[in-house]
Amino acid sequence: MSEVDAETNRQLTTLDGWRKFIENPPAPPVLLSPDALRRLSRTERDLYDDDRLDHHARMLVVATSFVEKTVTCGRRLVLLNRHAISARRGLIVSGLPGTGKTIAITQLGRAHELLDRARHPNVPDRIPVLYITVPPAATARMVAAEFARFLGLPVRSRLNMTDIIEAVVGVCTDTRTGLVLVDEIHNISQTTRSGAEVSDTLKYFSERIPATFVYAGIGVEDSELLAGTRGAQIAGRFTLVPTRPFPYGAEWKGLVATLENTLLLHGHQPGSLVKLDRYLHNRADGMIGALSHAIRGAAIDAILSGTERVTKEAIDAIPLDHAAETAASPLKKAARR
Repeated sequence: MSEVDAETNRQLTTLDGWRKFIENPPAPPVLLSPDALRRLSRTERDLYDDDRLDHHARMLVVATSFVEKTVTCGRRLVLLNRHAISARRGLIVSGLPGTGKTIAITQLGRAHELLDRARHPNVPDRIPVLYITVPPAATARMVAAEFARFLGLPVRSRLNMTDIIEAVVGVCTDTRTGLVLVDEIHNISQTTRSGAEVSDTLKYFSERIPATFVYAGIGVEDSELLAGTRGAQIAGRFTLVPTRPFPYGAEWKGLVATLENTLLLHGHQPGSLVKLDRYLHNRADGMIGALSHAIRGAAIDAILSGTERVTKEAIDAIPLDHAAETAASPLKKAARR
């Protein structure tokens, strides 16, 4: 997954990890003055640099127009579904890798959970949001086990599918789960028996759990998830929000400026990256994931090498994902059209 690193994603798929994600990130370290920097011992300097490295390693969440649209659409559906007995509507977030799908749905989940906590203070046993990813070549049992794993329920080999599903539904109902986020939904194919069974299992969960379901995946509108009768049912109940590479314009320039303002480097010239915004757009091919990776990677290199600044040459040295490196691919041209 390109929007967040594997470790973060692994944590999101457990209740403890999700709750840590909901909390505010730690405050960034203070950039010391030259005099204060010189007074540091060797050990103190190493610890100071390590704090700055950790800061640049964190994925910054930027409130882009797409994130805001996803949160708005999701909250609207939650409200519309609040009193629905059946046939609740859902949301599908679809697009190319690196366009911010996971960031968008997790920010929707964060907004929903924080609102739920505000409405129900001092009620720690509520689980308003559940987040899972669909494993490659998933079976129905594997997906049911992902639900159970998030909730901390044991999945023993002797338990059948009905046992797992009933346990999950019982906990979600008791803890008032109102939003279920299912990432990597493109791993489901309606044209295979196991894929169809996974689709049926998710549909059954959505009928039994009084929650709004949100799916995210790559190219969902053209995937086999929407194939056949089952796919037609999904298409008839889910609103699709597409993601695309950012065009070069005011919002892209704002993204570059926001990322530059997070840099904690002693030799970096403020505004120098903003002047490179068109180059950065070409380098990242309009992908926010690639842009963030390039700038954060160059910042980490700047600390490790001692240059303490991010330059065009430093960004050129950061290898990006294959999609960004082959920006003229037919898939990207089609996405822009």
